[in-house]
Amino acid sequence: MSENTETIFSKIIRREIPAEIVYEDDLALAFKDINPQAPVHILIIPKEPIAQLADAESQNQDLLGHLLLTAKHVAQQAGLNNGYRVVINTGPDGGQTVSHLHLHVLGGRQMTWPPG
Repeated sequence: MSENTETIFSKIIRREIPAEIVYEDDLALAFKDINPQAPVHILIIPKEPIAQLADAESQNQDLLGHLLLTAKHVAQQAGLNNGYRVVINTGPDGGQTVSHLHLHVLGGRQMTWPPG
């Protein structure tokens, strides 16, 4: 994915589409999912456009770690003290619908297994 590829997430980063933002720093943006699958459902996206986890390279290692620490932070901020789930859907078979890497933080209820 090039930086010129447009997704709904790139428009949210540029504030062209409104979102309920719960966290932002230089590398990432977190906002509430408009179609929540749990009482708490927050999406975390990198500001650097990476289409999917399968496209990440060794130079993205620090960013990927930052995204996981951001997931921890937003979960704590949301009061998910009893636990939460972090999901990364990758590719069509993985259920990815937007070609911009994103993490789902899900919580506020007991998660079931298997998830799919």
